[in-house]
Amino acid sequence: MITELKRVIDQVSREKGVEQDVLIKTLEEAVRTAARRKFGPDYDIEVNFNSEAGEIEVFEFKEVVEKVTNEHLQISLEEARKIDPESQVGDELGIKVDTDEFGRIAAQSAKQVIMQRLREAERNIVFDDFKDRKGEIVHGIVQRFDKGSIIVNLGRAEAELPLKEQIPKESYKQGDRIRAYILEVKQFSRGPQVILSRTHPNFLSALFEGEVPEIAEGIVRIVQVAREPGSRAKIAVTSRDSDVDPVGACVGMKGSRVQAVVQELRGEKIDIVTWDPDPAKFICNALAPAEITRVIVDEENQRMEVVVPDDQLSLAIGKRGQNVRLASKLSGWNLDVTSESSYNQALKDAYDSLLNLNGIGEKTALNLYQAGFRSAKDVAESSIEDLSQVKDIGEEKAKKLIQNAQLYLETQTEEGEAEPEGVKEDVKEAGEDVALGER
Repeated sequence: MITELKRVIDQVSREKGVEQDVLIKTLEEAVRTAARRKFGPDYDIEVNFNSEAGEIEVFEFKEVVEKVTNEHLQISLEEARKIDPESQVGDELGIKVDTDEFGRIAAQSAKQVIMQRLREAERNIVFDDFKDRKGEIVHGIVQRFDKGSIIVNLGRAEAELPLKEQIPKESYKQGDRIRAYILEVKQFSRGPQVILSRTHPNFLSALFEGEVPEIAEGIVRIVQVAREPGSRAKIAVTSRDSDVDPVGACVGMKGSRVQAVVQELRGEKIDIVTWDPDPAKFICNALAPAEITRVIVDEENQRMEVVVPDDQLSLAIGKRGQNVRLASKLSGWNLDVTSESSYNQALKDAYDSLLNLNGIGEKTALNLYQAGFRSAKDVAESSIEDLSQVKDIGEEKAKKLIQNAQLYLETQTEEGEAEPEGVKEDVKEAGEDVALGER
């Protein structure tokens, strides 16, 4: 039996690459299980691997006594001295057991334990191999399909590409080669489970890292990625070296680098934009190729209003809002894109609402506007303290203006007229201090 077990161990060690110590402990446990099945639980059995002899040795230990009361754990002095002439009462005598006595059933049980433990060891090795590879791109072969998921053979392990992680309209057949991003590695009782993705933004980042040496070397850094898998993506990049153009590095000679990524993603369009620490400038870059007239920033609500020429509105918004949606994901800001004519009309309506308030003439309206109170609603929602800071407006007048503004809004609501929101602060002219997008 030992010879057969050794053959199994040698074969598995060679094919699976399981550590020798793990195999030895597994073998000892298997033989111990076989011995328990043969002799029962009442015996004191010890199993050790003899590295010199290259075999497993099984010993049955018994206490040397004058009178035997438990033949499973005790041996008489007379019998003990037949085995070891120097035996004395109270000694623990180890009697080597012939493993051939275990029988066929015990041997089969031992082999089952070995195979079970080795499978567990192999699963642990696979898990240890993949747990630190999260975030890498792997190559595999499509093995089969399971309820919409694609089961991919990675060599030593199988991985799952769930339906939700597949790029829409992509199709594969059994035997096709596939590249994917290791999204997650989980350990279950049945073995490790490797989850793949082709839709994750980091898959796009990893593809560029493989195609662009400047990214791999850390000269160019990918700051953010926004994707609508299978359709379009935006990637924001920056350079640590002023002599290296991050966009040019990612595009490559005649577009070779970006085209390699596009081909892998089955034609997904990719916009590469320059990242800027100024959110307004970055938004202008992200919305390219649309021209930006001005950006109104509302930092408190993490929102921006982007004004574009009338003929650029559809370009800035994109097909079904895709361009502005991706720019919003890329920047992390909520974006409202409006045309110049709509914006100017909103400005006019807001300013007119100030002139419609009792007690406000053109001079006061201009002072309020320049102080940041762009509409009747701004006045109604302000405090007396803030409003009294405006030129030529004291506390008493501020109090009356607030009351008049609130009354005006109530009247407009009753009449069903919508009050203009007013224009937020921090207007930045694109021609002055907002950089146009680079492509």
